[in-house]
Amino acid sequence: MTDHPLKLHVKTYGCQMNVYDSERMAEAMGPQGYVQTDSPEDADLILLNTCHIREKAAEKVYSELGRLKGLKAKNPDLRIGVAGCVAQAEGAEIMARQPAVDLVVGPQAYHRLPDLVARARSGEKALDTDMPEEDKFEHLPQARTWVGTGAKTVRPTAFLTVQEGCDKFCAFCVVPYTRGAEVSRPAARLMSEARALVDRGVKEITLLGQNVNAYHGDGPEGGTWSLARLIWALDEIEGLERIRFTTSHPNDFTDDLIEAHGTCAKLMPYLHLPVQAGSDRILKAMNRKHTAEQYVALIDRLRAARPDLLLSGDFIVGFPGETEEDFQDTLRLVERVGYGQAYSFKYSARPGTPAAEKEGVPEEVAADRLRRLQELLGQQQRAAQEAMVGRETHVLFEKAGRLPGQLVGKSDYLQAVHVIAPDSLKGQVARVRVTEAKPNSLAAELV
Repeated sequence: MTDHPLKLHVKTYGCQMNVYDSERMAEAMGPQGYVQTDSPEDADLILLNTCHIREKAAEKVYSELGRLKGLKAKNPDLRIGVAGCVAQAEGAEIMARQPAVDLVVGPQAYHRLPDLVARARSGEKALDTDMPEEDKFEHLPQARTWVGTGAKTVRPTAFLTVQEGCDKFCAFCVVPYTRGAEVSRPAARLMSEARALVDRGVKEITLLGQNVNAYHGDGPEGGTWSLARLIWALDEIEGLERIRFTTSHPNDFTDDLIEAHGTCAKLMPYLHLPVQAGSDRILKAMNRKHTAEQYVALIDRLRAARPDLLLSGDFIVGFPGETEEDFQDTLRLVERVGYGQAYSFKYSARPGTPAAEKEGVPEEVAADRLRRLQELLGQQQRAAQEAMVGRETHVLFEKAGRLPGQLVGKSDYLQAVHVIAPDSLKGQVARVRVTEAKPNSLAAELV
């Protein structure tokens, strides 16, 4: 400990779970005398919390490290760490390639971060990419709504990791190798964290997991809770107004979770459910273990339970072996389902995955297919946005907008909404009427 606060700068890449993990790491360093700073130039400790999903993820990290190493010349006491999935995948190679790095920590060892930082500050190179048997969450601080020792900044939304890891082994994905096997957190711990968040002003909680609907945590009084049972328990927390969850796998969608979409008022009518492709041949090559028709049938059941459900998905084009007919199957699935939001990418090989050993589709072909897919998805998103005009929905206001007197928040369907509203509504849910649709946001007025 020093006489003055040490400053920590965390840069987060990738998914919401990395955002959650970054907050837990920052809170774990609080008792060690660290407060957060937005400026790497002011920092005594810089942590890059990395993602290994997208193309050239590791190269982007090394590029960022190259920029940061110059700060060490100005501040010899600065320590630089790499966390997350690139850290897990690359390990000691990171230190070998970039000597400015002082510590490397994988996603399952964040509870050991204070010890690793202490070793790094003493001049030792610290590396921990083990996947220990103990639950890191039992040692990390509970989820809060602010980080550091500065002014209390309440956010009305919060993430809560309930499940981590993946047993699916999709042929294109590194998550089972970087996050480990599927693990579900005990329900009592999650309920305690959720109540603490609500006590601090949180109105909306998003439950996180690599396969969140595979959640099967120990119940408070024995037995196992499903994700649906956890949602119903959260529904009973007074002051919590919204529940969401992401990311789901089609194979783990249980009957009680489908039913919850139709009967739990706090569960929002938005679902991110990746399919990746519409061709059964490609789905089999991806090791997805479901067919296109099984996916569509699941969507039909969900929409029967909740007709206004807005659906989001993930798509990969140019997977090794994909033909034009396979791609046409994907377009047909998109037309059949109809998406309000979607994320689509050209396939990029992840080292160490089965698909990386196969020859991919020519770049120009994959680029053309991505363009055509995104054109269709864009049409569907615009149609979903325009269908909101004249409708009433609820908005949880999160922050001030760019215009005077304007607040910005999210609709029930996770759309960004801009409204002229009093500042007193910040952090509150209010009913609005949509007046204008834009490609990525809506304008509305208070009802």
